[in-house]
This record gives sequence, C-alpha cells and structure tokens, in this order.
Amino acid sequence: REVVARFIVQGVKHIFQGPDHIAFVVGLLLLGGGMRRLLKIVTAFTAAHSITLAVATLGVFQPPSRIVEPAIAASIVCIGIENLRHRAGMRDRRALLAFCFGLVHGFGFASVLRETGLPAGALGWSLASFNLGVEMGQTAIVLSLAPILAWVRSASLRASSRVAFAGSWVIVCAGGYWFAERLLAR
Repeated sequence: REVVARFIVQGVKHIFQGPDHIAFVVGLLLLGGGMRRLLKIVTAFTAAHSITLAVATLGVFQPPSRIVEPAIAASIVCIGIENLRHRAGMRDRRALLAFCFGLVHGFGFASVLRETGLPAGALGWSLASFNLGVEMGQTAIVLSLAPILAWVRSASLRASSRVAFAGSWVIVCAGGYWFAERLLAR
C-alpha cells in the first residue's frame, strides 16, 4: 500500500510540477470537441505514454534525456501549430498526434520515475501506480478545463476562436522557449 500511495502521489506531482506536460494537454483541448472526441484524444495520449513508460522503466529501451526533453518541447510547439493551422472541415489529427507525441512523453515520465528510486521488489506496482497518478493529474486538467472551453464555445464562437488562437500561440511560444532552453543546456 505504501508503494502504491507513494507512486500515485509522485505521478500526480509530476504532472502539476511539469508545465510542459500541462501545456501539451491544454493544447490538445483548445480546439474542443464533444466528450467522445476529447476522450479519444486523451486516451491516445495515455495509451502511448503508458507503452514507452513501461518500455523505458523495464530497461528495454531508454533514449537519452538530451534527446527526449527537447523532443517533448518540440511536441508542444507542434500541437500549438496544429491548432493554428486547423480550419473548419479539416480532419482533426489531434488523436494521432497525441499518440505519436505520447510515446515521447512516456520516455520523459520514465526518467522521472527512475529518479524517485524504484523498489526492486515492487517494480510493477511502482510503474502502475505512477502511471495512475499521471492519469489522475491529466484527468484533473481535462475535467477542469474542458467544461470552461465548452462554455466559452457555447456563449460565442468568435470568443472560442480567439481563446484557441491566443492559447495556441502561448503554447507555441512556451514550447519554443523550452526547446531552445533544453538544447542549450545539453
């Protein structure tokens, strides 16, 4: 029980202490959509990062953080650009992008998980609990932001477009800053 509780808390903390992950999730939500659409997008991200989190934590493959961290920042820029280029009638590619970039984010989650000191006798519980904590953090973001964005959309399509436009530019700029910062730090 102690291991489960400890790693759930670590997963939640990682989401809320990592503005890059928050920005990515927010970027996925800015264009809105029905609950079914948003669930598909978030599930794609979850499935992908769960795969690479397990692969890296179990030692099967772990790319160096000097590659992973700038790639996470680049994924944020890409989501922002995708939002900016999206027009009515275009195919919504957020679920595909969420899956592809989720693979990268999972490697980042794994490096944090390893830094917390994994107990050898409870590796599976630690991995599952940390992933559950990450999901709880992401779910909290989705459940708090999606209704607000839906309310703005129902009140005014023009306001909704402006929020998505401005928010996407903030995400592009933040991701670009983190990308440059992470490249120069290496």
